[in-house]
Amino acid sequence: MPIEDRDDAYLVTHALAKHTLSQLRDVQTEQVSFRKGLVKLGRICGYEIIDGRMETEYVEIETPLEPTMGEQMRGLDDVVIINVLRAATPFVEGLLKAFPRARQGVISASRDEEAGREDDGSFPITVDYVKLPEITEDDTVIIADPMLATGSTMCTVLDHVIENSPEPENLIVLSAVSAPEGLLRVGDEFPEADLLTVSIDDYLDDDGFIVPGLGDAGDRAFRTT
Repeated sequence: MPIEDRDDAYLVTHALAKHTLSQLRDVQTEQVSFRKGLVKLGRICGYEIIDGRMETEYVEIETPLEPTMGEQMRGLDDVVIINVLRAATPFVEGLLKAFPRARQGVISASRDEEAGREDDGSFPITVDYVKLPEITEDDTVIIADPMLATGSTMCTVLDHVIENSPEPENLIVLSAVSAPEGLLRVGDEFPEADLLTVSIDDYLDDDGFIVPGLGDAGDRAFRTT
């Protein structure tokens, strides 16, 4: 089964996804390989979403020899991918290989680490830029961010995505690694969203970083450390 239900989240169990994530975790994986790994992981997750969440329909096909029945995907033109800048950029690049006709949105949101965590474990979030396409009831909306830690950023992003929009057919929060605390927060605040991840990691440390995690995905992908 490519996607398993783990109560608080759905888990991508594809062997190549697990293999790629292991390479991303490795401290020896340098920038170019890290970026390519995020692209590959995004593509794999996109194909798994197609297989696990989207329907097919039968169509008649004229082959060179005779007519036959085939299957084709439904809804591939009704996909919206939201890029949570900046770490999600290569992740989204991979998703677009699975959904080349997807409409795209961008939200630049980041947590204020200098302010520290609130009493409930969340961080204050700064949103610098929002540009979203129209969302309809027929859409599959995928919000991509490689790291789901405290859930603070994702909850803020979801507020912007669902504001003044009808409920889409599918609303998917996609991450590479997630912390249990973040999954619980997002799940409690947005029960209409399906939380899909490649790994549910152990815990958050005192600074709000996922352990074991894979480090800062943005810094590793863009070589800003």
